[in-house]
Amino acid sequence: MSTAVVVVIFTVIEGRLSVLLIERAADPCRGQWALPGGVLLEGESLDGAAVRKLADETGVSDVYLEQLFTFDQPPGSGTEVAVAYFALVDVARTRLRAELEWRPAWQPVRQLPPLAFANERINAYAEQRLRNKLEYTNVVYSLLPHRFTMTEMQRVYEAIVAEQMDKRNFRRRVVGLRIVRETGETVSRGAHRPAMLYEFTSRAPMNI
Repeated sequence: MSTAVVVVIFTVIEGRLSVLLIERAADPCRGQWALPGGVLLEGESLDGAAVRKLADETGVSDVYLEQLFTFDQPPGSGTEVAVAYFALVDVARTRLRAELEWRPAWQPVRQLPPLAFANERINAYAEQRLRNKLEYTNVVYSLLPHRFTMTEMQRVYEAIVAEQMDKRNFRRRVVGLRIVRETGETVSRGAHRPAMLYEFTSRAPMNI
């Protein structure tokens, strides 16, 4: 059975959840946008292929990466199944390839063009998985710098769920999960009073 690996790479840009797409430069589906992916190299594991694609497209690898599901591929795709992963990256750390062919670009998830190989279903599954993990894990650590304000963290959550949250309820919810802690330092921005800086209690995936 021929197998491909597909990686759904999310980030937050200007308050919107965005995903990395590649403009295909060859058939099938030349000129259409698709999620990053490809076949395994000889002797390569599924996880190894996902890490390679993530690094090739963004220049980072030490971020949240999780295997999602195995999807049947549509006829004409060249493979029978696609093993999907999703990753979260801080856009400030990424470095996209500059080539004009197989051009990469960040696209808002709620304004996606039609995707090759029915990639919409993979992206939708990954987005739902991400939203679910907000409820009980530290998954957003890859979308934030090492130190951040509670407001910055709330904006990331709001970008993912596409709705505004009450500030007090959000703080209570995050503190209750015990995934962040105060650093004892503050930061001043504009005319507002100094805001406490937080950090994650662990910047490693919670295997739940």
